[in-house]
Amino acid sequence: MIRHKENIQYTVIKENKLPDNKHQHILKDEIIELKNNTSKNKYPKRLRQVAVWDDVNKQVIEIITNHMNWTANTIGELYKCRWQIEIFFREIKQLLNIKSFIGTSENAVMIQILTALITILILKAMKAMAKFNWHLSNLVAFIRLNIFVKIDLQLWLYKPFEYDNHPITNNLLQLGLF
Repeated sequence: MIRHKENIQYTVIKENKLPDNKHQHILKDEIIELKNNTSKNKYPKRLRQVAVWDDVNKQVIEIITNHMNWTANTIGELYKCRWQIEIFFREIKQLLNIKSFIGTSENAVMIQILTALITILILKAMKAMAKFNWHLSNLVAFIRLNIFVKIDLQLWLYKPFEYDNHPITNNLLQLGLF
């Protein structure tokens, strides 16, 4: 499943019937064949082109796929879900600064991926429960700066810039051994 590119050349073989009133965001469902010799040599089979209206971004998304048996709605929904996964992994790479893997064995890579997934999910949960309107990147930066500061995390998430949330330094407790 890929997004339709502007310069792609194809011939429409058949126009599939659009769904009735149930899925009005489906604009086009066609069986196509690629025209360009290079493209046709790489993929000589027939393809399916589905155009879907995206209410969130107010744009038409044209998708090309080789799945002929799925409904046009399923293809559109799967593409939207796939895009959310792409955004999720981009956030992991950007926010957690993962440039390369430390270990290269299958087990090491899986541990690093799972650790990153758990970390980003915890951060998103913290953002969701916070009363302060955090941007995820700001939340990550502030946590990095305060990682070893002893604070009430829930209070800090609600009101991060209030003086009361800073750790209380008690000279008697701090130097109690001497």
